[in-house]
Amino acid sequence: MKILIVGHGGREHALLHTLHQNRPDAEFFITRGNAGTARLARSIPLHPTDIDGLAAWADAEAVDLTVVGPEAPLAGGIADAFADRRLPVFGPTRLASAIEASKARAKRIMRDAGVPTAAFATFTGAADARAYIHEHGAPIVVKASGLAAGKGAIVCETVEAAEAAVHSMLDNSAFGEAGREVVIEQCLEGEELSIFAITDGTHALLMTPAQDHKRIGEGDTGPNTGGMGAYLPVSIATDDVIASARNRIFLPVLEAMREDGRPFRGLLYAGLMVTQAGPAVIEFNARFGDPETQALLPLLASPLLDPLLEVARGGSLAGASLDWKPAAALTTVLASAGYPQSSAKGVPVHIPADLERDGVIVFHAGSRFDDGNVVTDGGRVLAATAVAPTLEEAARRSRDAAAAIVFDGRQYRRDIGWRELERRARTA
Repeated sequence: MKILIVGHGGREHALLHTLHQNRPDAEFFITRGNAGTARLARSIPLHPTDIDGLAAWADAEAVDLTVVGPEAPLAGGIADAFADRRLPVFGPTRLASAIEASKARAKRIMRDAGVPTAAFATFTGAADARAYIHEHGAPIVVKASGLAAGKGAIVCETVEAAEAAVHSMLDNSAFGEAGREVVIEQCLEGEELSIFAITDGTHALLMTPAQDHKRIGEGDTGPNTGGMGAYLPVSIATDDVIASARNRIFLPVLEAMREDGRPFRGLLYAGLMVTQAGPAVIEFNARFGDPETQALLPLLASPLLDPLLEVARGGSLAGASLDWKPAAALTTVLASAGYPQSSAKGVPVHIPADLERDGVIVFHAGSRFDDGNVVTDGGRVLAATAVAPTLEEAARRSRDAAAAIVFDGRQYRRDIGWRELERRARTA
């Protein structure tokens, strides 16, 4: 069996690691790859957004399954190009992936489907956007409608901050094409939760909820990033919350997308705010999240390959289920100096040879080999994941593993999971 992973970050390393465990006799390929994926897959010199090149290569190699990690190739139509060649691919079509690629479209889908989400309006002109902000006041959220690498949502505590966000996006093109349209919405109060669902377009196979940390600084301070860590389980993800997410969010959205002629087959990620009224959608993503995937997949007890292959081949998930290990997992991201504004590349990285033991796995993202040595090659470099019987122990092992990895200018948070850990300490 031949399996291609599109992408070369920490999420893709986690997917590769899990699928390799499911099918160790398979032949694995990955686009460009990194220092961690090299021992599991053959790197092919094609960029994830080289859709025509990847489709032609996969066709020539008779690849049995392609799993798409990043959002950009999905928005570019990679699933459509592979389907045209009858190549099994796990990932939504270009039209379906617009639920992530256009936050404005996603909000309209939710509104029409009656899905709980924040009140909103969309704008392409700064003057109208500023008038809306003055009418509704702060706190308020300003979002670039398009793909902005997880950094396009700004929670504004004051009217002045919201005006500045609008100015940066609509007047100064801070996010380029992604910010030509903005969504301005009510600031929901509660706690965030990430829920992934593997879906065939009708059935939703929900995965165990996780919580990530977007801010660069401890205590959730500083600018947003692509994600500095994640953990599970999360106690606010009660059975009622999960049932509400399934019945009031995932299934209505999937139905609305089918009726709109753009059925969603792949991984639908709901970023939720758990409010007093129940879960409400902050945003949807059309792919596995990063870094939640690095914490989530090590707890999966049943094969990931089976549902991915079923969906990729056009099959049904009716009656399918997932099994989970009775444990906790936590991942701590190590980022380069300057991240998220910039990133230092080519900096030597030292990872102790015996680090990956006692449930610790190091997932590579922005890393590469230079003369046989690991060096940095991007903003988020590594994710130190730990699996343990308790969240407290997983947090300790993850932090210890992160502390043992050394490179100049490294940044990492020592408080991943702090809300849950504080909750547990209060009830102990």
